Amino acid sequence: MKGKATVQGGSGLSRGKQPEIMVSICCITYNQEPYIRDALEGFLKQKTDFAYEILIHDDASGDGTGEIIREYAKQYPDRIFPVIQTENQYSQGITNISGTFNFPRARGRYIAMCEGDDYWTDARKLQRQVDFMEAHPDCSLCFHSARIDVQERALTERRMRPYRGSRRVSPEEIIDKTSGYPTASLLFRRAMVEHLPDFYVQAPIADIPLQLMAAARGWGYYMDRPMCVYRLGGVSSWTTLMKQGDYERKQQEYARAMRKMYRGFDEETGGRFHRTVNRGIARLVYLTKVNTRQYNVVLNKKYRRFYRELNPRTRFFIRLETLAPWLYRWLWKVFHKQV
Repeated sequence: MKGKATVQGGSGLSRGKQPEIMVSICCITYNQEPYIRDALEGFLKQKTDFAYEILIHDDASGDGTGEIIREYAKQYPDRIFPVIQTENQYSQGITNISGTFNFPRARGRYIAMCEGDDYWTDARKLQRQVDFMEAHPDCSLCFHSARIDVQERALTERRMRPYRGSRRVSPEEIIDKTSGYPTASLLFRRAMVEHLPDFYVQAPIADIPLQLMAAARGWGYYMDRPMCVYRLGGVSSWTTLMKQGDYERKQQEYARAMRKMYRGFDEETGGRFHRTVNRGIARLVYLTKVNTRQYNVVLNKKYRRFYRELNPRTRFFIRLETLAPWLYRWLWKVFHKQV
């Protein structure tokens, strides 16, 4: 953190006067001026019978994100505690933003995650999740479905719904999942991140290693209720930035980094989930082939199991592009011209 300069809102005095905190909401932002108000309003409208705090880290945004955060922190000094950087920390090699700047100052029994371009839509979200976790001390992760708000022209699913119906999720299912979990839905015990393993610190993204850490500690519970919105294709989102430049190379590098992360988890847990980890790695690599349209691999009978796990929409367009590329290109042009 050499050369770091920050402005922190919320006085130490006001924090000290607060009642015991049950949940620390951890939010990271970067150039999310069009979205950050929705995130903050979603936090503030939570109806709970416990106290919670809002910890925000802004990584030197070049738009008005920092000013909006300061505005809210001034209005809610006993609840919102931002760190607003004057020098971008990610560019300095600090990729583990939450673990470096938010988790260490969290005081809650639980941590709830939400990035600045997503937001919560259910005022009882935190209460529902905390009530369940309090009643089930061996549950290490609680999450739920999300509505998808597409920020660009795209044919995609409109809900992020990992499972059909609320249910318990085994550690193996968390490690080797067929569908992602919305980051804005994750709630876990703060004790889980008091000592962060190397595989988390070195990972290119933060949500999956958090889920692996939870799997090592117990089981998860999924609430089949869309209590947040996941914005897909935001200007500064990780997905959008990944698609810029040499996308295929970035996907290869991502696969290598994630394979290393899974191997680190396997070593950390003493090989307890070794077979499941291997399946998770194979699926992740397969999905990078889908993303980069390497259909000779995607349609190989060797990977039929993974192909069948793709949603029907994705399978349809893969078949269309391979069997009738001219029709696929024409439909793509029509769609993106918004005809």
